Amino acid sequence: MPGSARVSSEGQATFEHESQLEIFAGKLALQIGTPLVVWLKGDLGAGKTTFARALIHALGYQGRVKSPTYGLLEQYQAGALQVLHLDLYRINDAAELEFLGLADLLDEYTILLIEWPDNGGRWLPEPDFIFTFAYAGQGRDLYWIACTEAARALELQKCH
Repeated sequence: MPGSARVSSEGQATFEHESQLEIFAGKLALQIGTPLVVWLKGDLGAGKTTFARALIHALGYQGRVKSPTYGLLEQYQAGALQVLHLDLYRINDAAELEFLGLADLLDEYTILLIEWPDNGGRWLPEPDFIFTFAYAGQGRDLYWIACTEAARALELQKCH
């Protein structure tokens, strides 16, 4: 249709420095709404936790944001928002997630960030976004897929 903009559901950005990834997360924080589920994929050290930490701070949380690798789940309150940061790297059986009571923690004011979502099986909610991080020399590449209409409405290219 003439005059209508097509919103891409996929994209990519390259970050030469960690600070650029943090700036991207900050700009994304200005656009996102709740509820939101983001799957974070990529090799160890590819930028998943760095991105999550930057996003949580950009959403307004002032305290220390630690990796949930050993505790599995970290919970942050940023104003009216609740941010849940889940790391499934050490999960051996997806059924272990049943004991987290994840469904009971989610509400309309929650952003859920999930590292290593492939280990979560059927226990995870469907994503709004899938972010995949990859090494790019000394920097990082970020590939994304917007899986829902709400996610497709965001302008991630403008965050870079």
